[in-house]
Amino acid sequence: MPRFEPFTGLRYRPSLPLEEVTAPPYDVLSAADRERYGARHALNVVHIDVPLPPEGAQRYDNAARLLAAWRADGTLVADPAPSFTRYRMTFHDEAGRPRALTGYIGGLEVLAPDAKGDVLPHEQTTPKDRSDRLDLTRATDANLSPVWGLSMAEGFADLAALPGVPVGTFTVDGVTHDLARVDDADACARISSVIGSAPVVIADGHHRYAVARQFRAERRAANGDEPGGYDLTMTFVTALSPEGLFVQAIHRLIGGVPASFDLHGHLARFFELSPAGAVSAATAVDVVTQGALCLVAPDGSGTWLRPRTGAFEGLRDLDSLRLEAALAGVSHDVRYQHGVDRVLGALRDGEARWGVLLRPVPIAEIRRTATEHVLMPPKSTFFAPKPPTGLVIRPL
Repeated sequence: MPRFEPFTGLRYRPSLPLEEVTAPPYDVLSAADRERYGARHALNVVHIDVPLPPEGAQRYDNAARLLAAWRADGTLVADPAPSFTRYRMTFHDEAGRPRALTGYIGGLEVLAPDAKGDVLPHEQTTPKDRSDRLDLTRATDANLSPVWGLSMAEGFADLAALPGVPVGTFTVDGVTHDLARVDDADACARISSVIGSAPVVIADGHHRYAVARQFRAERRAANGDEPGGYDLTMTFVTALSPEGLFVQAIHRLIGGVPASFDLHGHLARFFELSPAGAVSAATAVDVVTQGALCLVAPDGSGTWLRPRTGAFEGLRDLDSLRLEAALAGVSHDVRYQHGVDRVLGALRDGEARWGVLLRPVPIAEIRRTATEHVLMPPKSTFFAPKPPTGLVIRPL
């Protein structure tokens, strides 16, 4: 079963406002976002997590020097003892319903690529350059942002009652973040025992976990296969259950379809089509209540796509698989986009010919996929809200 251990973390000194020095994960930041967060505060974590050019090794060396300087001048302060971080997010979902998500940040076991174990991926990954994160990890010798794991353990909910020392509360973009340090030996042993009793499914951060694997292999090779901090990677672990966990869809942008091709006519072989009217952010909720996908035209009008009975027999309960099957053999390319507004913007800007809004993957299907050790298509799920970078840093 997976190891999950406390670590001696680095945290911003208490006098610094966490809402100004934390930032979203690097992989959801545009260049404009990076500039905005960098300007928000001179000590914002993006100055280390997304170092600016010059290109090449110097930018990673600069990040490492800055991290060392912040440790030396007291910007970042080490915890007094190895600890877990109890982390709670409260927010409202797209339908306006209150949500609360509680989990623990700790060090999760890093498995070798060919090893059998109970840290499981849940979807295929798209090709992505890993050298940036690997070079940054080599230079800083630290985990800067967590992987997100889903625990299948019984008794996970009971862990929320364990005692902890408050280390920060702040609200950004409608999400309240509440953190407490748990370093009591018995409490830490309890957390390790419960989370280590069942598989952990990687929900978000598959590429970060892959980088951790490569980093571990490098360090093991250099150190005579000796164990070390690189055998674990910083991970936020929550329960794999409908309570609290909020899964959003990742939608599709379709391009490369010949101008003469009748996409509506083709899709009618697999779906029942009906008008959906003007598409808006509210359509993200409507696709669930309608039990349908939604094809979006460049003018923002939508068409409901309700799967025909028997058209997708034998496929798992995933809209992404249904769309793949319906477009098999059709010349096209696919891009992935989260958020209806971003889909509409891409269509307005001519970045795609069509958008397709999908329904979120049911929690039961995520659990079934993990239990059966099969993978969903790439970009099937978007777990939200994303834990910011800078809540805690794990030195290696």
